[in-house]
Amino acid sequence: MTDLARKTCVPCRGGVPALTARQIAEYLPEVPGWTVVENHHLVREFEFPDFAQALAATNRVGRIAEEQGHHPDLFLAWGRLGVKIWTHKIDGLTESDFILAAKIDEAV
Repeated sequence: MTDLARKTCVPCRGGVPALTARQIAEYLPEVPGWTVVENHHLVREFEFPDFAQALAATNRVGRIAEEQGHHPDLFLAWGRLGVKIWTHKIDGLTESDFILAAKIDEAV
């Protein structure tokens, strides 16, 4: 388990700044396979041999999202699960987004 995956997402109430590009660059190595888009959100696509396994992974991610109170956009297709994460209240990235990504990596 990574250090990030051991942490818990902190609900954002707004009023805090999004991570800077420099801060994002410091977190990104801790979630290999994820890509940062426009310093705004994290994306990753997972591949599976069939629809059933992609659906099962989607459900695991959904359970984690509910436990953490932090909900990514999920895109389910045959053999694929796409995940997009950002903190909506501040329209950018926070540490919690990287925590969620690390937890998803361990579950998928």
